[in-house]
Parts: sequence; C-alpha cells; structure tokens
Amino acid sequence: MPEFLTGVAVWQRIGLVLFAAVAAHILVRVIRAASTRAMSSDMARHINKTRTVVSLVSSTLIFALYFSAIGFALSEFGVPVTTYFASASIIGLAVAFGSQGLVQDVVSGLTVVFTDLVDIGDMVEITGQVGVVERFGMRFIVLRNPLGAEVFVPNRNIANVVVYPRGYVRCLVDVSLPSDAAVADLIEEMARSFTDSAREQYPGILRAPPEMTGRFRTQSGKTYLRIKFRIWPGRGDPLESLFQKEMLQSVKRSVPDYADWMISVNYEVERYTPPAPRRSRQS
Repeated sequence: MPEFLTGVAVWQRIGLVLFAAVAAHILVRVIRAASTRAMSSDMARHINKTRTVVSLVSSTLIFALYFSAIGFALSEFGVPVTTYFASASIIGLAVAFGSQGLVQDVVSGLTVVFTDLVDIGDMVEITGQVGVVERFGMRFIVLRNPLGAEVFVPNRNIANVVVYPRGYVRCLVDVSLPSDAAVADLIEEMARSFTDSAREQYPGILRAPPEMTGRFRTQSGKTYLRIKFRIWPGRGDPLESLFQKEMLQSVKRSVPDYADWMISVNYEVERYTPPAPRRSRQS
C-alpha cells in the first residue's frame, strides 16, 4: 500500500476519533441540560424520588457515553475492545480491581435509591457529613453542607445515615418570666429584640426564620417565653453560648436578681405522629 494512502487512513481514523469525542461531549451536554430541566419541573419539585432517579439515570448515561467513546478511540488505534473491557494483562487487572469499587458504588447507589433511604432535597448526615442532598450519581452522592460547599460521598461509603424529615433541628430557648407584669413585659421585649438580632447575626445556621411563641404557664405556676430556632444539625453553638449569654447579661442589667438558669437552651424533636391505619376494603 502506498505511503500516502496509509497516511490518509491514519488521518481518517484520527478524524473519526475526534468526531466521536465531540459527539459524545455534545450528547453529554444535552443529557445534562435535559436532566436539569427535568429536575426543575413542577412534578420533580413535588416528588423527590423523580429527581433522584433522573439524577442517577443521567449520571449512568454520561458514564456510558464517555466509556464507549474511549473504547471506540482505542479500537480505532488497534487496541481490541475485549482488551479494553477485561484482559489478563496488567492493565486489565488494574481495571478489574478498579471496577470493584465502581460495582460497589453502583450497587450501593441503586440500593439507596430504590429502598427510599434518601432522596434529593433531604437533610441528612452520612458518615459524619451533614448537608442537603443535591445530586445522586452512579458513583457519588453530593451534599450541600452548611458552609455552602459540595461534599462528594462515594456511594459505597454510605453508612450510618441520619435523615432529618423536617429538614432542620429545632433549638428551643426558654426565657422564664417573673410574676411582676411590668418586668415580664420588659423581658419579653428584650427577648423579641434579641431574636430579631439573631436572625441578622447568625443567618448561616438558620434553616427558617426564628419564631417567638406566646407565654406559657406550667402546672407548677412557672411562666416562660419560648423562642424556636430551626437550624442546621450540629450548628447550635452560637445559640448555646453567645445568644444565651448576651441576652442574660442584658436582662440582668435591668433585673439584677434574674438567675442564670432562667434562660435555658435545649433541643427537642418535633412530636412524631404515626400515620393513620389503613381501613380494610370490607369496612
């Protein structure tokens, strides 16, 4: 075969490889755009499972496209496809050992999705990482943590999962009120002011605006205010230290005999309401 024909064949192969690479890249962009559009649709926003499945399927398709494009490129340069997928060579063994983690990620990801363990939009804690589930891929689950950073957790490392169904932890600040009505009104006004300030000072820990409920009276005669903070899990330190101490010092300047224990910070889980039992068809 003439040398120029051999050169033309080589350039044809290179052209095919470049075409395949560009086509795969375009298809990946199309899949990502379609996935983003599907996940932002009205139905997907109301059904987290839809968003999770769309995210997983798009991740799988993107991986398959890139994997196939690389295999096509190698085959055009004379590397057998069977060698690319699996062989007894050193490279094949390396791929095989690497695929163990891939298989674990895929199997673990499918298990998590179809057992309803977590869905996109859930507030979770996975292997010590707290965040909202943003994406679910074939290999990683992506969390958005309180600092706004993306945390990539391999699917095979998903263990000790804690799900917060309401999307927050409730931190309660109880402010005891004395029997003197004028003093109680003064303390309530201070508490309201500090609550508004906390919303401005600690926006990063809040999942929703704080709420100050009305006065409560216990059976023993104790009267108190309750301030509800809905916060990120594990982010209550500013409320336990700065907020409580600043409010206590401010109240003591006006009410010197106000005791330290009269402003308390605690955490409480919302009362669990079990689902109503299903009625039988005969009834």
